[in-house]
Amino acid sequence: MRTAPTILHLDMDAFFASAEQAAKPSLRGKAVVVGGLGPRGVVATASYEARVFGVHSAMPMAQARRLAPNAAYLVPRFTLYREVSEQVMGLLRALSPLVEPLSLDEAFVDLEAGAAAWDEASARLAGAKLRADIRAVTGLTGSVGLAASKMLAKIASEQAKPDGLVVIEPGTERALLGPMSVRTLPGVGPATGDHLRRAGITTVDEIAEAGEDELVRLVGKAHGHALYAMALAHDERPVVAERETKSVSVEDTYDVDIHDRMRVGLEVQRLADRCVRRLRDAGLSGRTIVLKVRRYDFSTLTRSETLRGPTDDPGVVREAAARLLEAVDTTGGVRLLGVGVSGLADYTQEDLFAQAQAQALAEAAAGESAVLEHPDEEGAEEVAAEQAPPAERRWPAGHDVRHVEYGHGWVQGSGLGRVTVRFETPYSEPGRVRTFRTDDVALELADPLPLVRGAVCDRRGG
Repeated sequence: MRTAPTILHLDMDAFFASAEQAAKPSLRGKAVVVGGLGPRGVVATASYEARVFGVHSAMPMAQARRLAPNAAYLVPRFTLYREVSEQVMGLLRALSPLVEPLSLDEAFVDLEAGAAAWDEASARLAGAKLRADIRAVTGLTGSVGLAASKMLAKIASEQAKPDGLVVIEPGTERALLGPMSVRTLPGVGPATGDHLRRAGITTVDEIAEAGEDELVRLVGKAHGHALYAMALAHDERPVVAERETKSVSVEDTYDVDIHDRMRVGLEVQRLADRCVRRLRDAGLSGRTIVLKVRRYDFSTLTRSETLRGPTDDPGVVREAAARLLEAVDTTGGVRLLGVGVSGLADYTQEDLFAQAQAQALAEAAAGESAVLEHPDEEGAEEVAAEQAPPAERRWPAGHDVRHVEYGHGWVQGSGLGRVTVRFETPYSEPGRVRTFRTDDVALELADPLPLVRGAVCDRRGG
C-alpha cells in the first residue's frame, strides 16, 4: 500500500455549463443549464448558480425549468467539450504515463509513475500547478484530490469542489471516512444503501463495526469483502492507462423482484436514458443496443439489435430497448435489468445537430416558441421582416453562428420562423441581441471559438 498521497483525481467543475459561461460573457455569474431541451430531456450539467435553485444533473428538464425559470437553457456542444477535454488530458499525460480517464471531465493520475510526486509536499505542488495550468490553457477550473488510493482521491476532489485542492494524508483515512455515509463508498448505490440502512448500517464506521461476515451475509460474498476493505480505507485498485471503450452500459439490481410488466418497461426506459447520458459523457455513439434481464430464477438473458448507423439519441435507444423487451418472458419476476450500447463510434457534431433539428421541427409543428429563457433581454433589436413559413435550417439554442455583418455570436433561441442571436465571443464584453428570419442568408452555423485566445483547437468541417 502506498505511503504517500500520489494518486490524483481531477474533476472539472460543472464542466459543460462552465465551458458555456466561458464562451458567452453574458452568461457569466448566471444560472446555466445544459441538456436536452425537449419534453423528455434531462439535465446534463447545471452551473453552480443554477444549483442554488435545486437543479442538478440527471434531473428532468421540465423540473429544472420549474425550479429555475430564468436560467439559460442550452443544447450541448460536444465539439467544444471534447476539444477542451483533450487539452486537459494532454496536461495530465504530461504528468504521468498512467492516466485513467473516466469521462470527458474526470480522470485519475498516478503521479508516482511519472516521477511527478513522491511525498505529500511534491504531490501538493503538482496538484497546484495542474490547476493553474488548466486555468491558463482552458480558462476553466478543476478540483483536485490527492490521496494514497483511488477511492480516497475521488473523495478528496469532492471535498475540494469547487475550484480547490484537498490532500488526504496517509494515516488519517479511517478518521475521515468513519462518519461518512455508506453511499460515499464506490459500488454503494441506492439499492445497496437502502439494504444496509434497513440493517441499521448508515455510516462507514458502522460497516467496519458490522464485520466482514455480516456484510457477506447482507450483500453477497464479492460485494461484502470489497465493502469491508474499503471501510477500512483499503483500496488497492491501480490507475489503469486509457483503453479503448468497447461498450457503455448501466444496470440495476432490485431488492424485490419486479412482477408488473409495465414497471419493467418503465425501468428499461429509465436505464436507456442513463446509458445514453453515459454514452454522451464519453463523447461516443453506438450501433448495437443490448438488453440484459436476470429473472427470478437467476437465469440471465441478453438480446441485442443493431441499427443502420451509430446513435446517441435517447429516443432511438429507448425504442430499441422496448422492442427487445417484447421478446423476453418476464413471468415470475425480474431481479436485474440492464441496457447497453456497443459498436461504438466517436461522437459526431452531425449527431447532435440531427437531434436538435428534430426537436426544433417538432416544436415548430406544434406552434410553440422555443425562445431561450434568459433574464438579460433588454436591448434586443427586432429586425423588421414579414412572417416567414417554417425554414429548413435549424438553430440549436447555445450553438455558434456567424453573421456577415455582425460577426460571431450564439443562438439564444428560435421558433416561429425567427432566430435570436447574441453577438459576443469568449474575449469580448457581453454582446447585443438581434433577431433574424431563420432563412436569412447572411447567417450561418459556425465552429466554436477557443475559450482562451490563441489556444489551438482541433477544428472539424471548416
